[in-house]
Amino acid sequence: MSGESRSVASVIESRRSEGRGVLVGYLPIGFPDLATSIDAAVALVENGVDALELGLPYSDPVMDGLTIQQATQTALKAGFRVRDVFTAVEAVRNRVDAPVLVMTYWNPVLQFGTDRFADSLRDAGGAGLITPDITPDSGAEWIATSERTGLDRVFLAAPSSTDERLLQTLEASRGFVYAVSTMGVTGARADVDAAARRLVGRLRAADAASGTSSNLCVGVGISTGDQVAEVLTYADGAIVGAALVAALAEGGVSGVARAASDLARGVRLS
Repeated sequence: MSGESRSVASVIESRRSEGRGVLVGYLPIGFPDLATSIDAAVALVENGVDALELGLPYSDPVMDGLTIQQATQTALKAGFRVRDVFTAVEAVRNRVDAPVLVMTYWNPVLQFGTDRFADSLRDAGGAGLITPDITPDSGAEWIATSERTGLDRVFLAAPSSTDERLLQTLEASRGFVYAVSTMGVTGARADVDAAARRLVGRLRAADAASGTSSNLCVGVGISTGDQVAEVLTYADGAIVGAALVAALAEGGVSGVARAASDLARGVRLS
């Protein structure tokens, strides 16, 4: 594989032409160490994950549940540095042909330098950013930088979002819109909240009214292949994080590979 970027939208469109949705897998960079996190990300793709969301460990992860918080703290204690993001993205892209998005809170990007961060991510072959703590109306700097670099920008939509905010999110996002299925922090749950289906319905309606055509992926709380299959009956993609992080913590690379394979079964069922 080359380090050139591959867009998430192209993968979603390709899978749509095959009559199925996409599975997006999240893992934090540097957990339990940098080399293992790269191997684990590659294992996800080799076992059925269509696109990767690699998390930048951060000291104040307000959206993340306990499983992900513990993993990112382990990475930080092991010496994670922001520059490791670009090392990881390039290493993964050299081994597998899947788009790699970086999920990051905004402060580390600001501290590194927005343009410098974007240029480094693009040069490493990254597809773009998922930014959980900035909204389109507060993200002018990132929107301008992503336009310059051609990187995807994935904003979040929540059940509490107003119709106006949903429309802003649809218009500002590129790649897909991240529909948060439940309020609160991330983490695997026994049942994916019915709010996800309602939220995607609201986004589809806003999409149709505005004349846009957006990809919608659902995340937060998805932990089984059956839940993936359920989500893909109404969304373009299912995003799994905490369940994969737990599998890596408990079973290493082989454990996370097995978990990815089980989740990918849901794609085939959808």
